[in-house]
Amino acid sequence: MILPIFLIFSLLSSTSNAAVQDFCVADLTGPDTPTGFVCKKPAAVTVDDFVFSGLGAGGNTSNIIKAAVTPAFADKFGGVNGLGISMARLDLAVGGVIPMHTHPGGSEVLIVVSGSICAGFISSDNKVYFKSLKKGDIMAFPRGLLHFQINAGGTPALAFVSFSSERPGLQILDFALFANDLPSEIIETTTFLDDAQVKKLKGVLGGTG
Repeated sequence: MILPIFLIFSLLSSTSNAAVQDFCVADLTGPDTPTGFVCKKPAAVTVDDFVFSGLGAGGNTSNIIKAAVTPAFADKFGGVNGLGISMARLDLAVGGVIPMHTHPGGSEVLIVVSGSICAGFISSDNKVYFKSLKKGDIMAFPRGLLHFQINAGGTPALAFVSFSSERPGLQILDFALFANDLPSEIIETTTFLDDAQVKKLKGVLGGTG
């Protein structure tokens, strides 16, 4: 009888502690530590901390991938800190692509606002799920799985994405392999690419070694 009562009180205590603070607006003037930002003092919080206007303008797609991602994560939008949510804007010029990448910290939902986007992900058992999306279509991408977006039409495409984390993280597979100093021999051994292919990709993405 004592154990069930203890568990009930533990649950009530945990719930009570979780509800003590309504929010934790990130103090972006402070350091960004492994445990995140400290909270702003309540007296310093204003409505502007919960408003972000950075997704209204298109990103610069004049780059190698012909695409731009404009994030509204906790390090730029302090109001989402601790809420487990965030958003981003995705601009894809004609021929634009967001290469295979992963968000280790959160799942993603994408909605197409204009244009056509081919999007998909690969499950942990290597099954591929992809589809061409049109305006108004929504697609979900489970946390941590490799996924991609490609402009599938002849006009620029725009999408907005939401995440189940204020800091979902990002790792782009091509950059992880070819945009650093990982020795070419290791890449060739682990990917079965030949030396010429690896050297070419390193040259394009700025890698060395």
